[in-house]
Amino acid sequence: MASERDLFKVSGPIHLTSMNWKCPHYQRSVVASLVQGVYVLERDRQQNRWGPEARAPAWWENFHFVLINKLMDAGDFSVFGAIYEFKPAVPIHNSSTKNSPKFVIAFRGTLTMEGSRSQDLKLDFHFLKNGLHRTSRCEASMQAVQNLVTTFGRNSVWLAGHSLGSAIAMLAGKNMAKMGIHLKTFLFNPPFISAPVERIKYKKVKQGIRIAGSLITAGLTMAVKGHHNKSEDSFAMLSSWIPYLFVNPADDICSEYVGYFEHRRTMEEIGAGHIGRLATQNSVLGLFLSALGNDSEPLYLLPSANLTVNLSPSPDFRWAHGIHQWWRPDLNLQCKEYLYN
Repeated sequence: MASERDLFKVSGPIHLTSMNWKCPHYQRSVVASLVQGVYVLERDRQQNRWGPEARAPAWWENFHFVLINKLMDAGDFSVFGAIYEFKPAVPIHNSSTKNSPKFVIAFRGTLTMEGSRSQDLKLDFHFLKNGLHRTSRCEASMQAVQNLVTTFGRNSVWLAGHSLGSAIAMLAGKNMAKMGIHLKTFLFNPPFISAPVERIKYKKVKQGIRIAGSLITAGLTMAVKGHHNKSEDSFAMLSSWIPYLFVNPADDICSEYVGYFEHRRTMEEIGAGHIGRLATQNSVLGLFLSALGNDSEPLYLLPSANLTVNLSPSPDFRWAHGIHQWWRPDLNLQCKEYLYN
């Protein structure tokens, strides 16, 4: 018999028996399921499961979505994204569908399966060197997002992604926000390039390390970019876009978002807000790449966010980083909104 842990990974949010798009838990659970649907689409492709044998449709049909397009990588033809349309078989006109999306564009993360591993790892490397926006996968994603928004309007489209897929969704959301279009965006376990300072148990030690890091980053920023730089204007331009971030402190890939936002607030409280703001929009790696001629902004740095932290126990890293945790009904969540001033 499958364990409860395996059941949630295979069946998804089976506890969602009624529709309620006004509920944040319902939104998070369904959108996470749509992201999982992209993973299963690619597994179906690699294992030649089609028609009645395909396992992917259960991840969206149960929530009244239909798959209208698969986004495929030009390099290996793997499925990395999907466009879903909310389309109940019988039109529903009541409060349960209020706040529902018309379309959700979802992106999966890295898969270690042979048919997609090589291309996915290349994308991971591009993310690390601030070059994700130059890849054909991201160009195709941006085109898909722009086409939907142009055709159906900004309020009709939601973005979602997990891990590497959340980086792609974040890039699309940022690009649209720079055009004044703020799309509702769900980012599950988004990658943050940093040493895992959040793992340190002693608060004062963590705070000391982060203050020293901010001083170094701010100093290098002044040395490399001067008193005024374009990235500061670009960062401020994004401040009114507030994506939803879902992180687990036991996941070193995304856990630094917790300290990233909280430390900025701490710097304001101790009267070092200017240093905190310089540090929050730059990184040592980004400055190093800038000195080498790569002026791309670090993708993972955000001015504002609605941050949800899963404080529930995680048995291992795979669980802490997995998409399946986000549709569980028994989560211990801490939610805070951080706005950039």
